[in-house]
Amino acid sequence: MTDVVFPIVSEKDPDAEGALATWFAEDGSVVDEGDLLAEVAVDKVDMEIVAPCAGTLTHGVAEGDVVKQGSPLGTIT
Repeated sequence: MTDVVFPIVSEKDPDAEGALATWFAEDGSVVDEGDLLAEVAVDKVDMEIVAPCAGTLTHGVAEGDVVKQGSPLGTIT
């Protein structure tokens, strides 16, 4: 099992957070390494999240949820 993680956006602020804007891959879908999974919004900047490995994606947070950097967004098994 591999976590899909909200990226580190600030080394100076370990409590930095952002919102999960959109899931592009559906919960339970099979993904390949490098597939576009989601988009997160941080301080007027949107960042794409890609699959770190191949497998089945399970969402851990919902669109619009605010998440602390480094926290898991979901898992791939």
